[in-house]
Amino acid sequence: MAKWTPKHEAPEPLEGPVVATITGGTILWFVLFVVQIPFYGWYDDHGHLWWVWTCLAGAGLGLIGIWYVRGRDAALKRAAAAAAAQGD
Repeated sequence: MAKWTPKHEAPEPLEGPVVATITGGTILWFVLFVVQIPFYGWYDDHGHLWWVWTCLAGAGLGLIGIWYVRGRDAALKRAAAAAAAQGD
């Protein structure tokens, strides 16, 4: 089987409000968890208890994601400031 080689360069990654996006997603997962808590018994009776814990796991992983993207954003800003300082 021949190795596939790209015919053009990959585009630059899109940068946007990454911290806000991850924070919004984390809040959404947590809200979904809280909304499902009153129905815990129903989920348990119908074998869908994993839905509740999936939302809690999403919120927990989202907290890790917020920490990560805030650090990444700070590192990108430091790199841009260092490049601007060298350019002067």
